[in-house]
Amino acid sequence: MSYWVRTLSRVLYVDLARKRYWVEDREDLFSRWLGGIGVAAQLYKEEVPRGADPLSPENAIIFAVGPLTGVFPMASKTVAVFKSPLNGYFAESHAGGRSALAIRFAGYGAIVIRGVSERPVYLVIEHDRVRFRDASALWGVRSAETVGRILREITPGAGMRSILRIGGAGEKLVRYAMVMVETFRHFGRMGLGAVFGSKKLKAIVVAPEKVYRFPDMRRYRDIYKKIYDLAKGPKTKKYHDLGTAENVLVLNAIGALPTKNFSSGRFDAAEEISGEALVENVLARRVACSACPVACIHLAAIREEYEDERFMYKTEFISYDYEPIYALGTNLGVRDRFGLLKLFKAVEDWGLDAISTGVILAWATEALERGLITKSETLVDLKWGDWRGYMAAIENIVSQPNEFYKVLAMGVEEAARRYGGEDFAMAFNRIEPAGYLTGPLFFISLAIGFRHSHLDSGAYSLDQKIFSLGERLPSPREAVQRIIEEEAWRQILTSLVLCLFARGVYDENLVSEALRSLGYDYSPEDLKRLGREIYFEKQRLKWEEGFRASGLRIPRRIIETPTPLGRISREYLEEALKEFDNIIKRSSSM
Repeated sequence: MSYWVRTLSRVLYVDLARKRYWVEDREDLFSRWLGGIGVAAQLYKEEVPRGADPLSPENAIIFAVGPLTGVFPMASKTVAVFKSPLNGYFAESHAGGRSALAIRFAGYGAIVIRGVSERPVYLVIEHDRVRFRDASALWGVRSAETVGRILREITPGAGMRSILRIGGAGEKLVRYAMVMVETFRHFGRMGLGAVFGSKKLKAIVVAPEKVYRFPDMRRYRDIYKKIYDLAKGPKTKKYHDLGTAENVLVLNAIGALPTKNFSSGRFDAAEEISGEALVENVLARRVACSACPVACIHLAAIREEYEDERFMYKTEFISYDYEPIYALGTNLGVRDRFGLLKLFKAVEDWGLDAISTGVILAWATEALERGLITKSETLVDLKWGDWRGYMAAIENIVSQPNEFYKVLAMGVEEAARRYGGEDFAMAFNRIEPAGYLTGPLFFISLAIGFRHSHLDSGAYSLDQKIFSLGERLPSPREAVQRIIEEEAWRQILTSLVLCLFARGVYDENLVSEALRSLGYDYSPEDLKRLGREIYFEKQRLKWEEGFRASGLRIPRRIIETPTPLGRISREYLEEALKEFDNIIKRSSSM
């Protein structure tokens, strides 16, 4: 089968309650908002009523891809949009693997999932139908990886087929549960796994069949080669060689590596769990998302003896990158490489977001030290560096054997509200932070972001640039403007949909050229203008739900701990957040 690349505008709607599905052509959205996050935000406006409970049938899950998906290198991400169960606002999460190409080759630009099933279910999405399958036998299977193996055996398709699924954390509605994609990729941030669980949706299998034909094959081939050569060049070399784990020693050297619940910017054992040490000692292979020549996914191999049989060993492959190294390593004081990888495996099995899990366990460790909680709550000793204790606590977060762990499953903000320790409870707009202690711009970006990851505006790099160039700290107004400008362009990249590791490859001129080869007419100026529109559209969605940046809690810990730019002024942060509110208020009245 072949079809024009412009059939991106087909949107698949799935009603879990009624077990119905249908397809609508939404050229009205794709012609105006390009694709990806631009279209997903508009579908969210249509689907999710203001004030809807994130775990109610009113919340919707929206997946979207873009015009470059499956067509050009590194256009490998799927955007997921939903209301976050952690903070109750519009949220997004991105994942690689094969999901984006599977959705596109199945003939869809977006998928909207409504309602709640009365029993556990998984979906099999094909190019001409959706099948609703009973997932009762899968419900209760704690390991998201095991669920994937089962579904690979019993569902049709191969090659580009993609499997999205939750583990035990999603079923138990842990607010920071993730959705695993294939074996090593995730919709990690913001709690999509809990939304799956609330809908009794265990998994989605997308089995594509379609292929492309292009309006101008010669022009397409020329621009493809140009982009491919750039994607294999120095702009992405870091991601292939060491991956983002390269950041460990870089950040440690400047005092920006969060350690022991952000109480320090340096970890004395950073070299032992650095990207360099992992490559030298445990790296087994590198793999790539579909349509990506970079291969940034680094897999470590760990060899472990079976408990009940001596001299018999199992080898497991575990993906790693910087964020889990920070969250479950430096931020918990874990220096043992084997133990660190076991923690990575535990959050994968249970289906938890590594960042939130690590930050919450760091708060619990400090709260235990300070006597705010006791072992009667934690049930295990939580000590910096003791990875075995943290393994037990991770299981308890999902199994929830007492009230304390039920509260931990709701996030660090709720835990601190109930038990104290708000000064060192690291959360911004109720979301646990990514791993940078670089300076004030990063924390401002966390407060106003949508993904609450390092890829929300990348403001850590703005801090680092100020530090490395010896520049003066910008005024709060200038800081907010820089963050908005950076994030506005990222709206175009995530509407295409590109991996943001490709941001050094795809500038506005190259994006314009690539789109023209596919029959789209966007100048660089058009793209910049559209990026700002999408950014403010998203911010207005939060504004209408009552979000105000100036009302957010600022953890005292970030005021106390020095950064490469010195100690952060609370007044500076508060002024910046007020300035941001004024900007959004003005945009909302236009």
